[in-house]
Amino acid sequence: MIKAVISGTGLYTPPATIDNDELVEAFNQYVELFNAENADAIASGDVTPLQPSSSSFIEKASGIKRRHVIDKDGILDPKRMKPYIPERGNEEPSVQCDMAVAACREALEQAGKSAQDVDAVIVACSNLQRAYPAVSIEVQEALGIEGFAYDMNVACSSATFGLQAAVNSVENGSARSVLVVSPEICSGHLNFRDRDSHFIFGDACTAILVEREEDTSKGQGFEILGTSLKTKFSNNIRNNFGFLNRADDSGVGKPDKLFVQQGRKVFKEVSPLVAETIQKQLQSLSLAPDDLRRMWLHQANLNMNQLIARKVLGRDATEEEAPVILDEYANTSSAGSIIAFHKHKGDLVSGDLGVICSFGAGYSIGSVVVRRR
Repeated sequence: MIKAVISGTGLYTPPATIDNDELVEAFNQYVELFNAENADAIASGDVTPLQPSSSSFIEKASGIKRRHVIDKDGILDPKRMKPYIPERGNEEPSVQCDMAVAACREALEQAGKSAQDVDAVIVACSNLQRAYPAVSIEVQEALGIEGFAYDMNVACSSATFGLQAAVNSVENGSARSVLVVSPEICSGHLNFRDRDSHFIFGDACTAILVEREEDTSKGQGFEILGTSLKTKFSNNIRNNFGFLNRADDSGVGKPDKLFVQQGRKVFKEVSPLVAETIQKQLQSLSLAPDDLRRMWLHQANLNMNQLIARKVLGRDATEEEAPVILDEYANTSSAGSIIAFHKHKGDLVSGDLGVICSFGAGYSIGSVVVRRR
C-alpha cells in the first residue's frame, strides 16, 4: 500500500503590510468624502450616511492586527480603495505564477527535492487570475516540471481539497509527487469601502509537496492518515463576479461582484459543522480529540477558531494547540490553515498528531489528519 507524506511546505509573503490604524485612517477618509459628497441626499433621507470604522472594532471582531498585500498605495487611497496591480503581457509570468513559484521553491528546498522530482501541480485557490490557460500549467512550465497540472477552486477550502486530490494521485500511482499551491490575492476581491468586511483579507501564497513515503527520508515530514471533505450549499458567503457579467450591464460594478457575506449567519452555521466534521473524522480513525497535539485551523476569525477548538476538545485550546497567524496575515482564504501549519509544525516530534482544517464559502470544509514521522 502506497502512503502519502507531506515532505515540505513553502510560503510567499508580500513585503507590503497594512496595519489596522492605517486601514481605518483611509477608510474613515473615504467615509468623510462620501458623506460630504452626498450631504443633501443624506439630509433628505435618500442616502444612508456611512459610519466610520476603528482599530478596536476590527481587532475585537476578528483578532486581526495587520495584513500583507500585493499593493498598499491603491488600497489606502480614499479615492481608489482597491489595489493597483497592472496587467502583464501575455508573454510575461502572471502575478499568481510568480507567487506560486516562490512558495514552491521553498517547499522543494525544505523537502530536499527539485522540480525534476515532481510529477504534478495543483493550483488551488479561491480566485484565479484568468479562466485559461490554467495558472497551474503556467507554474508547471515556470518550474520546469514534466507531467500534468490543473486548477481548482473550493473557496477557502481549496488547499485542503487540493491536498486530498494530491493524496489520491500519489496513492493510486498516477503521480509520485504533487505540489499543491494556493496563490491568494484576496485584496483583489475585497470591498474596501464596506465597514463590515474591509479589514478581513490579506494576500499570501502557500505550497505543499506531497510524496510517496518511500521517496522520503526516515522521519521526514508528516504522514497523511486521512482526509475528509464536506460541502453544503449556502449563499451566506458569495462573489458574483464572472464571465457572464458582461451579458447584463445593470450589474457591472455592483457590490455583489466583490466579496460579500452575512458574517453572523456564517459564524453560527459553519462552526458546529466544522467541529462535527473533525470529530467524525477522528472517530473514523479510532482517535480521540485528546490525541491531537495541534489544530491548524482556517484563519478567518479568532472567535470562530476558539469556538471550534472548544467544541472539538471539550475545553478551551491553548495557543500551542490552536496556533493563530490571523494577527499577522489576516484571512488569506485557503492559504490560512497552511500558513499556520508551515509556521507551527517544527516543534512536533515523532508520533505527534494534528489536523489541518479549512472552512468557508460553499459551505466547504476540508480536514486532513497528519502524524509527525
